[in-house]
Amino acid sequence: MREASTTDDQAGGTVTATSSTPPSGGQPQTGPDDILEMRSITKTFPGVKALSDVTIKVRRGEVHAICGENGAGKSTLMKVLSGVYPHGTYEGDIVFEGQVARFSGINESEHAGIVIIHQELALVPYLSIAENIFLGNEVKGRGGLIDWNRANGEAGKLLRRVGLKENPTTPVGQLGVGKQQLVEIAKALTKDVKLLILDEPTAALNDNDSEHLLGLLRQLQAEGITCIIISHKLNEIISIAQSTTIIRDGRTIETLDIAAGEVTQERIIRGMVGRDLESRFPERVSDPGEEVLRVEDWTVGHATQDRLVVEGASLSVRAGEVIGIAGLMGAGRTELAMSIFGRSYGRYLGGRLYKRGQEIQTRNVREAIKHGIAYATEDRKKYGLNLIDDIKRNVSAAALDKLAGGGGLVNANEEIAVAERSRKDMNIKAPTVMSVTGKLSGGNQQKVVLSKWIFADPDVLILDEPTRGIDVGAKYEIYVIINKLVAAGKAVIVISSELPELLGICDRVYTLSQGRITGDVPIADASQERLMELMTLERVPARSGASGGATAGTSSEAPAVPGAPQQSEQSRSPISSQNPEDLA
Repeated sequence: MREASTTDDQAGGTVTATSSTPPSGGQPQTGPDDILEMRSITKTFPGVKALSDVTIKVRRGEVHAICGENGAGKSTLMKVLSGVYPHGTYEGDIVFEGQVARFSGINESEHAGIVIIHQELALVPYLSIAENIFLGNEVKGRGGLIDWNRANGEAGKLLRRVGLKENPTTPVGQLGVGKQQLVEIAKALTKDVKLLILDEPTAALNDNDSEHLLGLLRQLQAEGITCIIISHKLNEIISIAQSTTIIRDGRTIETLDIAAGEVTQERIIRGMVGRDLESRFPERVSDPGEEVLRVEDWTVGHATQDRLVVEGASLSVRAGEVIGIAGLMGAGRTELAMSIFGRSYGRYLGGRLYKRGQEIQTRNVREAIKHGIAYATEDRKKYGLNLIDDIKRNVSAAALDKLAGGGGLVNANEEIAVAERSRKDMNIKAPTVMSVTGKLSGGNQQKVVLSKWIFADPDVLILDEPTRGIDVGAKYEIYVIINKLVAAGKAVIVISSELPELLGICDRVYTLSQGRITGDVPIADASQERLMELMTLERVPARSGASGGATAGTSSEAPAVPGAPQQSEQSRSPISSQNPEDLA
């Protein structure tokens, strides 16, 4: 590119004005309506070319989506744009507002008006909302001291702007993920943002929080702020974005004009995976065997508060069966699963577990694993993996005794061989099992989590949000793995916030509301509407017995819902009556 002879040292980073002369190679110039153009971006890591000649244009004032499978290079591209990977560590040009930008760090990109909100939120839980909003950009008064009254006042204005009704002095750790996302956006608005980048902003949000966040993006767009959004939720992309660029294997595939109204989810998927995906869920013939696990009258108290999070829950799962657990945020799904898995959440208050008809005790995680129960957490980064260690050690972590010799030492060669088999069988995209797990994409990290528990060889595998934050292609691979597990006689329990996912892979779906099982629905009788009715029941009077041991019922406040489990002589089980009073 031919450059003008004058440069502007903007915010300490070099921003060079471009002439109207076309660059070498015939690359088109940035148009007057384009706020951003990234030209021929190539980024290489040791042994891996993450981006190869990627080009993208973003129009001023639009919401522009970036789609691609996990590992396609989406987040890497945004890190190049925001200065996380500084100029000189990549090839190609960034043209922002008509000028070539050479950011040497994230502070420079923010000063230019580019702000990125990463999938892992950069908030300090022990600091207040106001302190987080102005962290590194403190509101100072006389003598250089922080003016807390002014800071809290300004924070309050920002919270109203993003629609968050919280006191600015509230510690961020007391907020849910949805509200923390809004704090991050409020923080971005303090930096005179012109281009806001959001990486998987709704991955961990429920439907209500997601809709609020998308509404806020529309509001920011109306205020003239350009947004780039990375998301695997294609329905959200179609509803919020005006255009989308698809990246596959580190290369730009195409840019689609969503505003024209002819772009479908299937069309985006075809660009992402390179083929038509005939079905989002692999075929499986259901053939359940004997009952493997039965949970009866399971009750759990909150870890720190005087209230119940699970009350009198009963369910069962058979060999070769996939059962789902559906519920709204806060219904107690994760609390139920974690308490079954070695009472790793809350206070156990009662209930029994039966493995193939024999009562078992799982008072800790070691006992749960010993009895063949495994739990893949919804938060793989925090609880499921050691991100600073390699694939090999993560795969073997839950069953080191299987690799130990007579002296109790781990056979290192066998550990490598086991991990290598997992890498190939699970199609983990990494050059070697010595690769650091934290460097893998979300879908590949999830495969490492599954590899860990498959190596432990459990009889019951509980998967909590197994496809959260991963792309449609990686989801399909996870579903195939689940099918292989049940074909081998394993019993699988899937917790998911995506009802279409449960309907696509499960044999039965249990519904949970306010800590109580409200339904046990065979998949042939299930629909999103029916499940949602059962998930929103507010009162469930006592009634013992149900298909699979579930309890359900109705009251005058909660009319009978078709598909709620009913008692039968064949399915009757000795379950204690539930207290019909509302949960605290």
